[in-house]
Amino acid sequence: MIITVANQKGGVGKTDLAVNLSSHLAFLGKKILLIDLDPQANATDYLLPEKNKIKKTSADLLISDKIRLQDVVLETQIKNLHIVPGHHSLNAAQVELMNDVGMQFRLKRKIRKTKSYDYIIIDTPPSLGMLTVNALTASDHVLVPVQTHYFATDGVEKLMSTINAIKKEINPKIDVKGYVLTMYDKRNKLSSAIEKLVRKKFGEKVLKTHIPVNVELTKAPIYHKPVILHSKSSRGAYAYMNLAKEFLSLYKDN
Repeated sequence: MIITVANQKGGVGKTDLAVNLSSHLAFLGKKILLIDLDPQANATDYLLPEKNKIKKTSADLLISDKIRLQDVVLETQIKNLHIVPGHHSLNAAQVELMNDVGMQFRLKRKIRKTKSYDYIIIDTPPSLGMLTVNALTASDHVLVPVQTHYFATDGVEKLMSTINAIKKEINPKIDVKGYVLTMYDKRNKLSSAIEKLVRKKFGEKVLKTHIPVNVELTKAPIYHKPVILHSKSSRGAYAYMNLAKEFLSLYKDN
């Protein structure tokens, strides 16, 4: 299964979700490949403290016909979790893709034949440009982080329009697998109110597990570690373990 983590709105915990869900799934014994398609490369910084070991990135994978998936995959600190690192050169790659016939199929052609992983999870930029289109074209499903904030659904409507267009014209099987509530503060009545609003709008596709505001989740990237390695007993790690188990339950019949 190939899953894109996407939301056009920035600051909603998208990379945090991609990295920590991938890490917890790997901890549960699943073989995971995380592809960093965000030019900010925050997921890469999260998992690969030694940048000097990075020789090829997802930009090379997209642009060069000679680069294969296995040429850009690196191991991480977590067993069963590999990553295709991102790089700021993805900005230039995105411009180049705009002039390429069949550009939306670039990533799909490179990853569809691999049988090495149980799940491939793609972290995307906070935009609906060529990089996100490539991810959605290659994916089976989408996971959407939704911040429990007053403007929670900002950007989600545009993302849904893009998904529906790709579903109609390019990838008929793609669909949203779930919405994940992030940055949830149980002490704040607004979080509860926004949760009710989001559940009313998206129904059963809103996952039961929500990701809390947690200082250890905030600190983990500083140490280049997913929260399960940084602070295994924290509320953040506990939430992500529950989310990983709920995520797997969505695919139990597949």
